[in-house]
Amino acid sequence: MALKVTVTSTKGGVGKTTLTANLGGLLADLGQKVLLVDVDVQPTLSSYYPLELRAGHGLSSLITEGLVDGIVSRTAIAQLDLILSDDPEGMLQNWILHTPDGRVRLKHILTRFDETYDFILLDTQGAVGPLQDSAILSADLLVSPIPPEILSAREFARGTVQMLDRLRPMAFLGAPLGPLRGLIYRMDRTVDARRIAQELCREAYGPSKGAITILDTVIPNTVAYREAATARVPVHRWEPQRQGPTPSAREAMLALVFELFPHLADKTLECEGAQ
Repeated sequence: MALKVTVTSTKGGVGKTTLTANLGGLLADLGQKVLLVDVDVQPTLSSYYPLELRAGHGLSSLITEGLVDGIVSRTAIAQLDLILSDDPEGMLQNWILHTPDGRVRLKHILTRFDETYDFILLDTQGAVGPLQDSAILSADLLVSPIPPEILSAREFARGTVQMLDRLRPMAFLGAPLGPLRGLIYRMDRTVDARRIAQELCREAYGPSKGAITILDTVIPNTVAYREAATARVPVHRWEPQRQGPTPSAREAMLALVFELFPHLADKTLECEGAQ
């Protein structure tokens, strides 16, 4: 059965797409069969990696018609496939809103890929709405990148708890919420960033009652992530090694994958370009 992971945040511009793409690329290089799903009106994930095969249909047909044939595009990364975002006018939001089972349809449709993939990774938009809800409710695990600055930290604490509380009743429709992991993302070496990261790790966020866990892994703020996105390659391939105290992109992303998915800890990178 495919493990479904949704990368989400109630705040836009925090790096969800970059994180989703790099997680997918690394998991594929670890020998896993991965499906990326671009659940965002702005189809950034859809063009993150070059495509070897572009499917004739995308997310709209998947959700509204339950179509699974002719919907999966193939990226240039071996074992990494993609369902494209094809809703530039945002019509899916209204469709989901006015369909009785709209918010839980994606969860049930994705089970049809369980025998094909090890992981299904969903990228979401920053704005709260029915489309984001459907991706969150599809997940076995939620991951939220948190830039270590005070406004983002406050939004994570406030907005994420509100989101979880609002969606929790959907369990009665067969869509219980998965656990949420907060990831300190784009961490720089300033004292202020370290202080905020420490506060995030220390705070239990009373209203969440343990529903949110801050990961031990921290993703540093280095140029490698932007350079890899420009080159359209996974960042662990772009920066396998690095001089100095900051971990390389390969080291940081491996640490994240092994913390999120401990059963992969004995895997080694299979792609020659990742060495």
